[in-house]
Amino acid sequence: MTPRRDAPPDHKSEDRIVMADFQQLFQLGQQVQGKLAQIQSDLAGQVIETSAGGGLVRVTADGRGTVRSIAIDPAAFEGRDAELLGDLVLAAVAEAQRRAGELMQSEMRKMPPLPFPPAL
Repeated sequence: MTPRRDAPPDHKSEDRIVMADFQQLFQLGQQVQGKLAQIQSDLAGQVIETSAGGGLVRVTADGRGTVRSIAIDPAAFEGRDAELLGDLVLAAVAEAQRRAGELMQSEMRKMPPLPFPPAL
């Protein structure tokens, strides 16, 4: 006996394929999440040191851009106004955060590309 041509198509096999695709996508998402967490952890352990004003102000940050310490040479206070000192601190912090951003981008480029079709 042959199936009728006007019978509705059997969607069960299509549904199983779609579910398998969703499961693979979910697993891929978990893998990416794990890799991102590892990158964040690795970046937290890296140290970036910058300075401004010829070394009068030194900033230490981690690879995520979180400032860990600011050291100001006492000579920075001699004959200088507070505004200039503030500018030196700001410059050193901005440079540390810029370098951390570059470091993060570099690490992200090492991740394999996601296998999504171009339409997504």
